Amino acid sequence: MYDTLIEYLDHWVEEYPDDIWLRDVHGDDITDWTWKQAQEQIYALAAWEEENLSGPGARIGILSRNCAHWFMADLGSIAAGKVTVPMFTTLPQETAEYVMNFTEMELLFVGQTENWDQISAVLPEGIKLVTLPGATIEQEHLRWEDIVTPNLGKRPQHKATREELVSIVFTSGTTGMPKGVMQTHDSNILPINRFRFAFALPDRARFFSYLPLSHIAERQIVEFASLMYGGSVYFNENLLTILRDLPACKPHLMFGPPRVWEQLQQVLLGHLGGQEEIDKALAEDAEGLGKQVREMLGLDESIYLLTAAAPTPPALIHWYEKVGLTLMEGFGQTEAMGLLANSHDDRRIGAIGKPVGEVEIKLTEEDELCCKAEGLSPGYYKQPEKTAETFKDGWVHTGDKARIDEDGFVYITGRVKDYFKTIQGKFVAPTPIENEFAKNPHTEQICLLGRGYSKTVMVCVLSGIAQQADREAVEAQLRETASQVNQDVDKHARMGAVIISTDPWTIENSMLTPTMKIRREQIEAKYGERAQDLARMAAEQGELLSEWM
Repeated sequence: MYDTLIEYLDHWVEEYPDDIWLRDVHGDDITDWTWKQAQEQIYALAAWEEENLSGPGARIGILSRNCAHWFMADLGSIAAGKVTVPMFTTLPQETAEYVMNFTEMELLFVGQTENWDQISAVLPEGIKLVTLPGATIEQEHLRWEDIVTPNLGKRPQHKATREELVSIVFTSGTTGMPKGVMQTHDSNILPINRFRFAFALPDRARFFSYLPLSHIAERQIVEFASLMYGGSVYFNENLLTILRDLPACKPHLMFGPPRVWEQLQQVLLGHLGGQEEIDKALAEDAEGLGKQVREMLGLDESIYLLTAAAPTPPALIHWYEKVGLTLMEGFGQTEAMGLLANSHDDRRIGAIGKPVGEVEIKLTEEDELCCKAEGLSPGYYKQPEKTAETFKDGWVHTGDKARIDEDGFVYITGRVKDYFKTIQGKFVAPTPIENEFAKNPHTEQICLLGRGYSKTVMVCVLSGIAQQADREAVEAQLRETASQVNQDVDKHARMGAVIISTDPWTIENSMLTPTMKIRREQIEAKYGERAQDLARMAAEQGELLSEWM
């Protein structure tokens, strides 16, 4: 165990200098980087930054799709003692402007990104721009090659320490401007060391990078974990090539929020002819179908499949089990990673697992989950008041409501701020109701509304396959699901109506955060007025209603 990320880099360069660490794919072109080649680029960049930027702590932005140079820009800046600020390639203009100005960003690396037209319009005065290979912009800039090539062979003078600030990661809040979570070498290394026991991955494991590296989970579980395991990283070209790239990588570890596992499920259903055909194939040859699915997804050598960042419907987990893939639920957040997880030896569906390593947990009087562990974030950048609200006496207050069963498994029951009161003045926890409703196979995205309503109302987006099915039959099954769920919930929380939509909620239409969490206030803004009308009508008529929107 080393104290800094850069020490891990140096270790693997010494042990396996000519082994491939990073692999970029662009169509038929493949670019490999050995540990030694990548280190040379990283140190050349670090030497340039030491000479051309302000002192240690200067904030450096990275705006690019995942690629080998994302890693190198990140680690080169960290090696120079700078502080990297990852930015999502889907970041709205207003948020991007806030982040760049709030951090007083000095330099911005620009790679392939969908939002450059918006970002370029709000660049801070005097910011330096550096394009990663393959990116072109009209604004005055330096190219990666211009600063790295002349400095090859140089090493930075900076000596990193465990506690120094290495990055500011902005949380994708569902409301308001995001907070900048400070990250150190410790807050990245210690959580990964905890998870080594849960993941049980071999040294030099294979990793697949496809989720935005601006998200702390992708960065720790892929970028930094590859440094600590001495593993190789395969970069997905884009989501359209994922079924080509995953089998080429055969990752040992695969992380995805529930939305990703749902999308992969829909792809499989489309490829294999729908659920009825899958059920027939399972009845005839379950082992053969499972092998086919695992190979199709490139997960036939996987050791740990992690689902986290949002509640995972148990029905989805059971579906994957039928084809021989075990989804493991876990828990962490930008402020505190590597906290709880299920393992192959100790697992319970629906739970986020048990504390990993020496993590301590407790519930407040309001049932908010609190955790204490080494390697927590030091707090929020330039926001001491917000820091004091979340970090108290060594405990991080997660904002999640939870319960702990008699065996020590932890279950998330909702967000503290997601609870709402109906017109009766009684609280409703939406997450358990949504999880039950999600067992209906026609739904792909769901959100329960009801703040101030006469009844609650479920808004659901149909899966692609359901949209091809008989409309009346689908509607009848959704109403039946709502009726069944209503039998098991408190009277004040019962659904009065179901709103059915075929328009998916995406990052682009602002219904999802960059990490694919549902923005409840946006769902409320789009469907709320009609939902409230339907709730009132349902209460007056005493029957369950449904409507397409």
